[in-house]
Amino acid sequence: MVKQGFLWVIRFLVGGLFIFSGLIKVNDPVGTSIKLEEYFDVFSNDIAGFFAYLKPFALELGIFLVVLEVVLGIMLILGVRSKFTVWALSLLILFFTFLTFYSAYFNKVTDCGCFGDAIKLTPWESFYKDLILLVLIAILFLFQADLPRSSPRWAKIVAMSALILSFVLAITAVRNLPFIDFRAYKVGVNIPRNMQPSATLEYSYVMKKGDELVTFDQYPSDESLEFIEMNLKNPDALPKISDFAVWNDEGDFSEEVFTGNKVLILVSSMAKISEANLDEIDQLVKSLSGSPVQPVFVAAASQEEIKNFTSTRGWDVLSLQADATVVKTMIRSNPGIMVLKDGEVLAKYHHNNTPEATDVLDFFMK
Repeated sequence: MVKQGFLWVIRFLVGGLFIFSGLIKVNDPVGTSIKLEEYFDVFSNDIAGFFAYLKPFALELGIFLVVLEVVLGIMLILGVRSKFTVWALSLLILFFTFLTFYSAYFNKVTDCGCFGDAIKLTPWESFYKDLILLVLIAILFLFQADLPRSSPRWAKIVAMSALILSFVLAITAVRNLPFIDFRAYKVGVNIPRNMQPSATLEYSYVMKKGDELVTFDQYPSDESLEFIEMNLKNPDALPKISDFAVWNDEGDFSEEVFTGNKVLILVSSMAKISEANLDEIDQLVKSLSGSPVQPVFVAAASQEEIKNFTSTRGWDVLSLQADATVVKTMIRSNPGIMVLKDGEVLAKYHHNNTPEATDVLDFFMK
């Protein structure tokens, strides 16, 4: 009886964590695919070149993995096909543990994306979390004979329903935008304010005095002390946005973007841009001409690529360059649309939901 209770606690903890992790990523499968692409880039350089061939399938693999996490977590708790579930979780946690160890030890991918953008873990924190899960799943693996051998019909229906619902939610998030935005560019955020520390940054200074290390809150004036390192005491006060910049051949235009009413048309990759709704975006740009709202084209591309694209589309707009990672963080759509008023994010749109000019203008009439 004690053993069954112990195993039930482990099932609940492991299953609950997989469900929680999976649901956060079902909310944003594109973010998971971006993280997988980072791993494939690293592995193709460090381990084997064939990983590069997996990059075009990162989104499909991402959807598969996030849905699998949710469904396996539910199956484990409900006792549905326990032997299969434990085997699948064992393989999955071995895969995740390898990824997080590689990230931590070689400092290659500094954010594993284990909980999407909702909870940020350091590489070593991610590894230790997976190591604990590995031990717990190993216990379940060893005591498979004591796990439920069958489950009621309703449990199987719940598991199947979770599979279908998770898949539908993931596809919906891909075709639109995440249901909940955990990033530093979410609606309501003032971008230039997020680029500033939330409080005065405080540091401690480690100095060496003979064979002893001494820590000071202020840099000491004693010249006999040897400086060792400087540590930030309040890292939570660091700016939430540290890498935003937009520019062209004329210079930096970040302040210009944060001034007045703007509609940013964002492209993270010219090679992968979807052409499905470009006609609607053409109409939006055309309709905003002469209005109090300025369209701005921002792309992770060369100035020549940007010029060729805007000329082809007939857009007479301010065109700027940006870093691809920044653009992907700003919006999970290529292209995507962001409405700004003095740097505050008023709205974000997937290209599938390109707004009418009247809808955009309404934001500035409120």
